[in-house]
Amino acid sequence: MTDAGKRDRGLLRVDQDECKGCGLCIEACPPHVIQMMERLNHYGYRTAVYAGAGCTGCGICFMVCPEPGAITVLRLTNRPAGRFDSEAEGAKRCAGN
Repeated sequence: MTDAGKRDRGLLRVDQDECKGCGLCIEACPPHVIQMMERLNHYGYRTAVYAGAGCTGCGICFMVCPEPGAITVLRLTNRPAGRFDSEAEGAKRCAGN
């Protein structure tokens, strides 16, 4: 199966109000699916944004992010497409609590 044909294994969410645009997540992302937005948020920062496909759910971006709550990574399991397991069912859930 080619890279283009692989299913996403994770989902990445960036909170535009929390991200300060340091770029650490962009440098750390193994599949290179995070980039900087062209426009500024209401605080005047160019923030990180997920490209929309290709996340592996590794959580490295979450680990390097200095802003609590700026990045959330959910790992997809072998459920039907688009469904996430709950924490009780063993999903890897990274949250900035």
